[in-house]
Amino acid sequence: MSKALAHAKIVPRWSNERGHADHGWLNTYHTFSFASYYDPRFQNFGSLRVLNEDRVSGDNGFPTHPHRDAEIFSYILSGELTHRDSMIKRGSEAKQGDDFYRMKRGDVQFTTGGTGIAHSEQNESDEPVHFLQIWALPWGKGLTPRYHTKTFDEYLKRAAFLPILSPLKAGPGASPAEEKAAEPTLKDTIPIHADLIMAAGIIGVDKRFKWTVGADAVRQTQDRHVYIHVPMTKNGSAKIRIDGREDAVLGEGDGAFISNVNAGDVLSVESVGEAEAEVVVLDSD
Repeated sequence: MSKALAHAKIVPRWSNERGHADHGWLNTYHTFSFASYYDPRFQNFGSLRVLNEDRVSGDNGFPTHPHRDAEIFSYILSGELTHRDSMIKRGSEAKQGDDFYRMKRGDVQFTTGGTGIAHSEQNESDEPVHFLQIWALPWGKGLTPRYHTKTFDEYLKRAAFLPILSPLKAGPGASPAEEKAAEPTLKDTIPIHADLIMAAGIIGVDKRFKWTVGADAVRQTQDRHVYIHVPMTKNGSAKIRIDGREDAVLGEGDGAFISNVNAGDVLSVESVGEAEAEVVVLDSD
């Protein structure tokens, strides 16, 4: 199969070369420099700043800690993760919306750190939780802290790449009223204060999904930065091929930096392993 996007530069980020730490209660892999892992080559990619793949054992988690001036989101792969801040009490009824806190597979929890927030993330079940924690650099500092949580349908992820986050429609100059309305550029997504789109798909064996760079939702249309990640969900049986390239075949835990692409370019992602492949796309300025 020939390259559909000959101008695109695709550089794999192999799983075994990521930062890694096993603390017993937390087994974590870092695509970018984070905490005690530092590599000057991997600081950010466009506005994408952090991509951690974490497993937290039962009855463990991250105690209350602060964040500011970062867009932070968790994508739950399996198990449960409980988010709590000063407004959410233990035992409160879980519900969809800004106050929803007990997350399961299919849920995405989003935080605008802005001027400063503090929260905890705990696994209050007996089973491990497996999730991606992702940070993006916002288009401005001093934003008003905000939470969003939304569930995304597995069936839709099996049909095509499903957009999950898209830029706040009002953009960097949003008024307080527009911030409160929190309307995303793409319907049924979570709004983010960055020129970034996140999407996820579950690609059946020998099936192919296509991702249109920018998804008709971004301000910067030239020189986009697309990162594709394959979470470790199928015990090593999942594998994908990007743009038909044999040097861009990724296994579980692997990712790829894709540059020299513009809005409207179409990236092909084919499942070539023995099990369906869950794939996350992070398309930023």
